[in-house]
Amino acid sequence: MSRTLSSKKSETSSVFLPANTDQKIPPRERIVSTAADLFREHGIRGIGVDAIADAALTNKMTLYRHFGSKDELVCETLRRASEKAETIWRDLDAAHPGAPREQLLAWVEARTQSLCGQHVGCDLANAAIELKGEGHPAYGVIERHKAEQRDRLEALCLAAGAREPQLLADTLTLLLEGARVTRQAMGNDSCCSHFSNACSAAIAAFA
Repeated sequence: MSRTLSSKKSETSSVFLPANTDQKIPPRERIVSTAADLFREHGIRGIGVDAIADAALTNKMTLYRHFGSKDELVCETLRRASEKAETIWRDLDAAHPGAPREQLLAWVEARTQSLCGQHVGCDLANAAIELKGEGHPAYGVIERHKAEQRDRLEALCLAAGAREPQLLADTLTLLLEGARVTRQAMGNDSCCSHFSNACSAAIAAFA
């Protein structure tokens, strides 16, 4: 009996191994990065603040000192994910200054590479699905992010000389979101090349 309980305890603790063991990183940063990893792996509902605090090598009191609630922590992890997405646009501009069409094609390439490396999909989209119908404050973060990304894409399509930049931006967005779901649900690597080819065809059609 005791051997069984000990075995179960060991299995449970191994699931939540510390995600960030660098003690030089401030507790707040460790908590956010650890929570993001655990939410991505186990889902937002599947992880409690105790597990997050343990994995971040801190305690629940410290976690609540930095974040008033788990909901607030969820929002912060999604804000960080949104900020990372902004680096894509900066990289495109730096790599192809003053060349919007090249930036648009590079956006497709960057999204394709990201898609091929994603086995769990988009953090923000996953959160939107998991928290659907709960009136979670994270929805505001998700909606702003998706709207900003789509608007940035439309502006790029317009600058690239697309005939109907709004429709092209919507088409590329739908292709991306659909490919993410397909990649996650079916684990089909071929969807990466299909996504790239479909985007290229769409861009050519609206040229």
